[in-house]
Amino acid sequence: MTDARQVLTARPDVTYEVTNTGVGVVERPLSLYQRLANHGGLRKVLVLVVLALIWEVYARWLANDLLFPTFSATIVAFWDAFVTGELIKATWYSMKILFQGYAAGLILAGLLTAFASATRIGADLLEVLTAMFNPLPSIALLPLAMIWFGLGNAGIVFVLIHAVLWSVALNTHAGFRGVSPTWRMVGQNYGLSSFGYVTRILIPGAFPSILTGLKIGWAFAWRTLIAAELVFGANSGGGGLGWFIFQSKNSLEIPSVFAGLLTVILLGLIVENFIFLTAEKMTIRRWGMQT
Repeated sequence: MTDARQVLTARPDVTYEVTNTGVGVVERPLSLYQRLANHGGLRKVLVLVVLALIWEVYARWLANDLLFPTFSATIVAFWDAFVTGELIKATWYSMKILFQGYAAGLILAGLLTAFASATRIGADLLEVLTAMFNPLPSIALLPLAMIWFGLGNAGIVFVLIHAVLWSVALNTHAGFRGVSPTWRMVGQNYGLSSFGYVTRILIPGAFPSILTGLKIGWAFAWRTLIAAELVFGANSGGGGLGWFIFQSKNSLEIPSVFAGLLTVILLGLIVENFIFLTAEKMTIRRWGMQT
């Protein structure tokens, strides 16, 4: 009778040789269209070109330069005013006043936010003031500014401060309050001084809101400046882009009116894409707070 037990034998070692099949990391190069589509600047330029074409086609279809001049006629008027120096002078005049009001508004907003962050009464004061004055259009203060400061630049600076102050202060204070408690505890555990705690914890944590407030304040300042110059410039006989637009309207030079408006738009695009976007890339995008 044979033994029924199975004899267990060791399994022989098998070695498999890996041969190079020629298949590595598959990486297909992007086409020219894909490379262009991934470029943000080119996409924005394409949007502007499409808008200009729509403007040109609609104005030609309307066929009334007194109502809506063509884009080409606006460019011609823009170039003529630029060559004569009239547009450059008006732009420089407006920018000087704008920077004065914007800078003064930022300083006051910083002081008010610091007081609100340091004390409870300061926080209550900021909330009450923003609730009162933030909904108030800056242009509504023009009559008071004319009475208090006359027809000079001081009145325009006053309404610009009002346009900038509340939006910047409100966004900055909201950003400080929204800083993660974990970040606050980390700063306290590291034993940072009050100045270091603000500069290394609070400001970086609140910077997205701060940057948003700066953008909103800049836009409000531009709107207020042009509206104020339409009134102050008409009374004092001089001014910047608002006065340039007002004069062109009185002379029925509608392409020049649109050239002044186009200048405001171009300045807004330059500031947004070269100043604010650069600041955004160097700060919150670099810190990984925004994609």
